[in-house]
Amino acid sequence: MSHNGFGHLFRFTTWGESHGPAIGCVVDGVPPGIALEESDIQIYLDKRRPGQSRHTTQRREPDEVKILSGVFEGQTTGTAVSLVIENVDQRSRDYSEIMDKFRPGHADFTYWNKYGIRDYRGGGRSSARETAMRVAAGAIARKVLGDSLKIRGALVQVGDRKVDRAAWDWDETAKNDFWSPDPGAAADWETMMDGARKAGSSLGAVIEVVASGVPVGLGAPIYGKLDADLASAMMSINAVKGVEIGAGFDAVELSGEENADEMRMSNDGEVEFLSNSAGGVLGGISTGQDVVVRFAVKPTSSILSPRRTVTKQGENTEISTKGRHDPCVGIRAVPVGEAMMACVLADHLLRHKAQCG
Repeated sequence: MSHNGFGHLFRFTTWGESHGPAIGCVVDGVPPGIALEESDIQIYLDKRRPGQSRHTTQRREPDEVKILSGVFEGQTTGTAVSLVIENVDQRSRDYSEIMDKFRPGHADFTYWNKYGIRDYRGGGRSSARETAMRVAAGAIARKVLGDSLKIRGALVQVGDRKVDRAAWDWDETAKNDFWSPDPGAAADWETMMDGARKAGSSLGAVIEVVASGVPVGLGAPIYGKLDADLASAMMSINAVKGVEIGAGFDAVELSGEENADEMRMSNDGEVEFLSNSAGGVLGGISTGQDVVVRFAVKPTSSILSPRRTVTKQGENTEISTKGRHDPCVGIRAVPVGEAMMACVLADHLLRHKAQCG
C-alpha cells in the first residue's frame, strides 16, 4: 500500500494497524539541534488518548511513545526521528462476526476491491488508531515552529448544535470533555451524546483549528498553496468529508465589500487587516493573520443499529458493529487537526527558508 507519507521537507510516514502489535512513524526533515524528548510528544498524545470520558471509545491504550532514533543527548541530530507506540488493548474477537461483511460507511468495500485483502480487525490502516502517530509527528512539528506560533483547536458543532461565538473562551476547551469554547454547547452536547449512545447511533461534528503568530509569506502560488496543503491535510484525517478556510462556504452569502479584508497602516507602521474572511491566506500565501481552518467529520460508521449490507460472497445481509467505538469521532479529532496544522506549517516554514532565506 503506497501513500503512507505526508509533506515535503518536513515529512512523516506512518505504519502499523489498529490491532497489530504496534503503530509508529518516521519523521524526516527535522533540523538538528532542537531540544526533544518523549515528554514533549506525550503531552499531545494524552489529549487524543481514548477512554478519557464516556463519550469516546473505551479502548484502554496508554499511547506511550518511544523515540527510537534521531535524538542524541536530548537534541535532534538532523536524521530521521523514529517513533513507536505499542498496542496493548486489542480485542480482535469483536470483529470476527464481520470478517466477511462490508460495514456501510467504512473502507471495507473499497479496500477489498482495490487490494483483494483487508484487515477486518478494526479496519487495519483505515482505523482512526493511525492518527495517534499524526499527533506525535505534530508534536515534533510544533518544536520546529517554535513557541511564538500557537495552534489551538475546538469543537464548534455536534449534530445541529453550534457553539455561540459570542461566548467563545479558549480556556473553556480544557475544562470539558468536548474541547468546546462554549460551556453551554458542551452541556447540550453531553445530553445529545448520551442519547446517541443509548440508541446505538452516532453524531457528526465540526472542528475549528486556529494558528496564531504565523509569519507572512508561507506558501507558494498555484500548486504549493498553503491553503491547498491545509485542505489536503485535513481531508486525509479519517471520516472528514469537508474542509473550509476562513469564511469558507459562508463567503457565498457575503457581498464583495463584506468579504474583502480591508487594510490600514497601524500606529507601529505595520499593515493591519480589518477582518479575516480569507482565513489568513491570500493567493496561497500566509498574510500574517490567524490561519483558520474548519473540517467536518461524519457520524461514526461503527454503530449498533442494524444496517443493510452485502458479504464478500455477494449475499445480501445485515450488520451491526459491536466493540468499542467513538459515538462522535469528531471529539478526538481536535488534537489530530491541530497536529496536521502544525505539520503543514512546519513544512512550509522550511520550504520558505529554503527558497527565500
